[in-house]
Amino acid sequence: MEAAAQAQELHWLMKLLLVDNWFGVGLAVFGLLGQSVFMCRFLVQWIASERAKRSVMPIAFWYFSIGGACMLLAYGILRQDIVIIMAQSFGFLIYGRNLMLIHRERAEAIPAE
Repeated sequence: MEAAAQAQELHWLMKLLLVDNWFGVGLAVFGLLGQSVFMCRFLVQWIASERAKRSVMPIAFWYFSIGGACMLLAYGILRQDIVIIMAQSFGFLIYGRNLMLIHRERAEAIPAE
């Protein structure tokens, strides 16, 4: 009886995630986690802006962007989804470039001894 109940639960979960095996469940969970990391960047930006009482783009925004983009790119590659692959590949370059500019600016701002 327990195995039948577990099979029904699994079937419901797989149906919800639109997959038909455990690998698909794990991949869907990984994709959802990647999307959550990617969405956290907006939460970080909103909190920083509220604290500053002006629009602020904290460096954590770019790190969350890269982390989420890497996870979503991996998810897109594993799912063989060209839309996700293209969307995340382009954004990944922008996020990396912004971090390079921020680090260069900070290095130039440090006074030489």
